[in-house]
Amino acid sequence: MRNAIPGSGAAVLYWFLKYFVIGPWLRVLFRPWIEGLEHVPSKGPAILASNHMSFSDSFFLPLMVPRPITFLAKSDYFTGRGIKGLFSKAFFAGVGQVPIDRSGGRASEAAIRTGARILSRGSLLGIYPEGTRSPNGLLYRGKTGLARMALEARVPIIPVAMIGTYEIQPPGVIKPRLRRVGIRIGPALDFSRYEGLEDDRFILRSVTDEVMYELMTLSGQEYVDMYASRAKELIASGAPADSRATVAEESEDPG
Repeated sequence: MRNAIPGSGAAVLYWFLKYFVIGPWLRVLFRPWIEGLEHVPSKGPAILASNHMSFSDSFFLPLMVPRPITFLAKSDYFTGRGIKGLFSKAFFAGVGQVPIDRSGGRASEAAIRTGARILSRGSLLGIYPEGTRSPNGLLYRGKTGLARMALEARVPIIPVAMIGTYEIQPPGVIKPRLRRVGIRIGPALDFSRYEGLEDDRFILRSVTDEVMYELMTLSGQEYVDMYASRAKELIASGAPADSRATVAEESEDPG
């Protein structure tokens, strides 16, 4: 599947949904607050790197940030069939989502190229470094694709912490609970000192870990040094997916 970037029609729908359809209801029902909005540049490209606790994260962040944000979203949202599939594709394109294949390998390279094209237009790109929603509200290890995009495009990374969205709509819950949510944005992180080192995996990991540390500080979440996908596997098997799990896995590692 070719990774597409929304055109002018999607842009019109984006603003329509934000100011006339979805946005007003979200403001009334959830009374979202935001701190650190001054850290988001009024123009020019940047990556907004956010923790990911709820399906609703991709609604509240664009609602509260004046500039449009394009997110890289899993392609499943765009490939449904029938009327429901067409509605889903139109809706997610309208709210600024771009489909990507998350299967890894060449698909990861394609996702990075798509992100680079979005940034080359001077746009804001929204990324969830964990790669998927947290299954239990904890913060998990970030994937290094974020760092590669930032270093190759030579743009800053702005850390964003979603507050309270797990409590209103954790994974698997369709109907959100009514309670207040918030967004806390930190100062932009400049990684220009690593220019030309975007193929160095140790640099990529260092950049990613620095971003995750900022997210941990902003959100107040417990950080667990494992990928969220692994956490989901542990939870499905009835095992803990917090710091106890990382200690257990290290003790079982023969190397």
